[in-house]
Amino acid sequence: MMERMLGRVLVIVPTYNERENLPMIAERLRKAVPEAHLLIADDNSPDGTGAVADELAADDDQIHVLHRPGKQGLGAAYIAGFRWGLQEGYDVLVEMDADGSHQPEELPKLLEALGDGADLAIGSRWVPGGKVVNWPTSREFLSRGANVYTRVMLGVPVRDATAGFRAYRAATLEKIDLSDVESQGYCFQVDLTLRTVRDGLRIAEVPITFVDRTTGSSKMNRAIVAEALWRVTVWGVSGMPQRLRRPR
Repeated sequence: MMERMLGRVLVIVPTYNERENLPMIAERLRKAVPEAHLLIADDNSPDGTGAVADELAADDDQIHVLHRPGKQGLGAAYIAGFRWGLQEGYDVLVEMDADGSHQPEELPKLLEALGDGADLAIGSRWVPGGKVVNWPTSREFLSRGANVYTRVMLGVPVRDATAGFRAYRAATLEKIDLSDVESQGYCFQVDLTLRTVRDGLRIAEVPITFVDRTTGSSKMNRAIVAEALWRVTVWGVSGMPQRLRRPR
C-alpha cells in the first residue's frame, strides 16, 4: 500500500564496524517495511562488516551493498547512498543508523508523513511524544542544547535538526543540491535541514523513541561536536542580515 502511494523506498544504512548489529537491523527492517530496499554503505570496516553485508545481499535481492574505500564520515556515506539511490530511480530515500538506536518499526510513521504531503520527515526526539532511552543526562543536555542553538542561530522551525532518522522524497534531494555538501555528523543533518527550509519545502517532525546502542561503540566524538558548533555559528552569522530583513 505504501509503495503504491510513495513509490520505491530505499533505506540507507552507513556502517563502520557494525558486524554484530547489522544482521539484526536488516531483519527488523525487512519485517517492518517488507517492500523497502536496504542499501548498506560500508566504509571498509576492519571488523568485516562489509563481508556480512555481502552475505545478507546474496540471500535477499532487496538488500544492496555499496563498498567505500575507507572511513570518510557519515555525511559522505549518505551522499554516496543518495546518489546511488537517485541513479537507481528510488522515490523515497531514508537515513537510518545501523546500531538499533533508530527503530525500523517506526519507519512507517515517517513514510506516512511523506504520504500526507511532507517533503522531508524527521524522526524527532524533542517533539511531544518523542523520547530517548538509556542516554546519560549529559548527552541529552548536549543534544537539546545543540538544537536550541540551531533554532536560534539559523531560524529553522525544527526542534530536532540534528536527528539522523529521516525520510526524503527524491525530489527534495534533487532540489536542495547536494553537490557542495561538506559537513559531517550532527552538522550534516543540520545542513540538509537548513537547505530544505530555505528551498521552501515542507518538513514534518514525527515523534520517535531513540534507544541508545547496546552493542558496539558510538562514533560521536569532540571533533564532530566542534564542527557542528563552528558551522552552525558561521551559517547563522552569514544568514542573519537576510533574516532580519524578513517581514514579520
